Amino acid sequence: MARSQSRSKRKYTSKKYKIFRKKRKRELERPSILTQVGKDKVKKQRTMGGNIKVKLFSTSFVNVTDPSTNKTSKVKILKFESNQASKDLNRRHVLTKGAIIETELGMARITSRPGQQGQLNAVLI
Repeated sequence: MARSQSRSKRKYTSKKYKIFRKKRKRELERPSILTQVGKDKVKKQRTMGGNIKVKLFSTSFVNVTDPSTNKTSKVKILKFESNQASKDLNRRHVLTKGAIIETELGMARITSRPGQQGQLNAVLI
């Protein structure tokens, strides 16, 4: 059965809503993209209205901004440090917004959503 982003079948009181239609193609849920450190792999996905969403599966570089000088540079990721979003994502070394990585310039926190924006941006800590 396809997963959907439509309204839940039940109210917060656990009473059922009256079903008035089936699932629609536009309400389908896509699998989440778990970005990791590695060889660059990007995929373009057509979305509703003919728009394009770029998905980043893996990368070895990050755009790091230094808040003191306000300069941004593209540097290599040395290693994954931690991810506070979830123990599972931390264990699997998945890069999401808020994850901490070690770069050539030092420790940095990711500020972008790589699975949906297709790029990896970070700020030095």
